[in-house]
Amino acid sequence: MLVVDDSRLQRRILASLLQKWGLSVIEAESGTDALAICEVAPPDLVLSDWMMPGMDGLDFCRAFRRLPAEAYGYFILLTSKSEKIEIAQGLDAGADDFLTKPVNPEELRARISAGDRILAMQRELSEKNRIIRDTLERLQAVYDSIDRDLKQARKIQQSLVPRLSQEFGSSHVGLLLKPCGHIGGDLVGMFSPRAGQLAVYSIDVSGHGITSAMMTARIGNYLSAVYFDQNLGVEPGDGGYVLRPPAAVAAELNARLMADTGIEEYFTMAYATVDLESGRLSLVQAGHPHPLLIRGDGRAEFVGTGGLPIGLLADAPFAQTELTLAPGDRLLLYSDGFTEARVRGGGMLDAQGLVDMVARCPPNGSGQEWLEDLFWDLTAQMDPDCEMEDDVSAALFEFNAG
Repeated sequence: MLVVDDSRLQRRILASLLQKWGLSVIEAESGTDALAICEVAPPDLVLSDWMMPGMDGLDFCRAFRRLPAEAYGYFILLTSKSEKIEIAQGLDAGADDFLTKPVNPEELRARISAGDRILAMQRELSEKNRIIRDTLERLQAVYDSIDRDLKQARKIQQSLVPRLSQEFGSSHVGLLLKPCGHIGGDLVGMFSPRAGQLAVYSIDVSGHGITSAMMTARIGNYLSAVYFDQNLGVEPGDGGYVLRPPAAVAAELNARLMADTGIEEYFTMAYATVDLESGRLSLVQAGHPHPLLIRGDGRAEFVGTGGLPIGLLADAPFAQTELTLAPGDRLLLYSDGFTEARVRGGGMLDAQGLVDMVARCPPNGSGQEWLEDLFWDLTAQMDPDCEMEDDVSAALFEFNAG
């Protein structure tokens, strides 16, 4: 504790009382000397006379409050002043308490005890703040590490869809993949094991985040456009590989997923194969939204027979829909991130909203650019107070024979 008084006798009286009570005391005979002491070692408690030559107690208190300090210092002014305006001046300067002269020992002890309680609470609060600050710093370090990992995971996931647009003879496929976070549970893709044959798919894994993204990586390997020896959508034939029926692919994926114990995730899928010469299209719809067939004249109709998601039930049946496309027809496979998006006015976009958006898209638009226009229309309709809650993805197949 620092005792400041220009009267040596007064300092000694106060110091003697304080030392009897077990306090360590430092003395200063002026505000200037006291400030120099505080600059080196800020005290917890200061007991300072108000009226001193040179720097008085009020000026010293102001200077004391301006000093940088990690902990709070409790400041008591000794004064013969008792007017309210003078007490207000002391409080404004930064004093915490006042004692009138001559000092009553019991009152002094009580005031110091009150100050000590406040300092104890302040130290406890400072320690808790330190713990919180340290914890937040550790959490920030963990968050930064996770954020870096997620950004890298996003790059890896994007590598599963290396091409967003590709020509197959006169036909064309465009892809759209918009995760609602760093990574998502949607996957779109295409592959062609030989000229004249094409498979295109849209997949939505249950849930969001890392687990769903890991599932999309696994499914992406099952439907690899590069390593056909690992692709469940093809089988050996005619000196190379040929496409398997979509229903057989869905059944094989279901068997693989059901065989893995401990995996609770499932996924929906719309998977189609096309003969690029005849326009013959085979489709399986496993719990996924009904694909939208857009005829060359602009008419649109939903196709598919529904079905169970993959990974829910062993030996689940998967029905196959057969269609014949005419030149200029397009097939849109999409995730429910489109139809279940929250739009202005409440509610979801729904299937009719998707049809209306398709009608508004440029009729001569093509591929990925057309899908981007569709997504832009969706975001323009979304409730601005709601963030994108689900991944949005789509695959557009445009058929032209030859």
